[in-house]
Amino acid sequence: MSGLVPVVHCARPDRPDEQDTVDTARAVAAALRRLGHAAEVVDIGADLGGLAALAARRPLAVFNLAETVAGDPMRAHEPAREMARLGLAHTGASATALEAALSKCATKRRMAAAGIPTPPWWERGDGLPPDRTVIVKSDSEHASLGIDAGSVVPGRQAGAEIAAREARFGGHFFAETFIEGREFNVALIEMAEGPRVLPIPEIVFDLPAGAPRIVDYAAKWDASAHSYHHTPRRFGLEEREPALAARIADIALRVWRLFGLSGYARVDFRVGADGVPQVLEVNTNPCLAPDAGLAAAAAQAGLSHDALIAAVLAAALAPAEV
Repeated sequence: MSGLVPVVHCARPDRPDEQDTVDTARAVAAALRRLGHAAEVVDIGADLGGLAALAARRPLAVFNLAETVAGDPMRAHEPAREMARLGLAHTGASATALEAALSKCATKRRMAAAGIPTPPWWERGDGLPPDRTVIVKSDSEHASLGIDAGSVVPGRQAGAEIAAREARFGGHFFAETFIEGREFNVALIEMAEGPRVLPIPEIVFDLPAGAPRIVDYAAKWDASAHSYHHTPRRFGLEEREPALAARIADIALRVWRLFGLSGYARVDFRVGADGVPQVLEVNTNPCLAPDAGLAAAAAQAGLSHDALIAAVLAAALAPAEV
């Protein structure tokens, strides 16, 4: 089945991560055209008015790449909600699932209540063990905005660091126990038989001595930074450590079910010296660029970027379960 599949976003390309959304939308539209669809990139605007115009054109489905609205990540669920109101099939998570994962702290509370391991956290700077090493991060940003080497501090400094970063970046920051160990970004895609965990990459931290082993904003977006070139991903965990890979995959699937995810997602883990995989966060709309981690994991599974985009669209077009 082929038809019109507009690729929509609300990005403001004034930051590298926002520009990446625009670039990804173009790459996805190109893939859709190769798959035989009529595809175009549409900025639906901060008022989401572009969606009503699209509805009048009766698209086969809308490819939803809206990660922020007017630069606000806490509004990321609004385009999906409006699409549902207009009767538009769309890719990715539902508005309900997107909204449930907007706040990292709310996400962590939900996981902890369900028995899914996640590092201890404090929403303000009070009550932290003074010698506990923590990482201060944004509650809502999902592109490492506000994270750098100075984000990792002892608990006694967390309150001041939270206040400083809120003043600099806006929004709410919190402190999370820093797990000194390994990091894994686990991609899942929805197939006809259900969610599939793709091959699991580990982040390799080839960083200078004393630098915290984290993927900060510069490592993701600043090509001039050392960390940008020295935090590669490495596959093969399933062969090297099958028991650990199985534990991580099982938890990732539990997260998928807990949040009612669909289409595709990414679950980020750290594993410390105790060997226990702990979930850092849930990304309901991870990057689908050809050079992004999800596409790399798909390639390891034998799926080209075009095949990945086809699978995401197929999930959106599949009949809903009754």
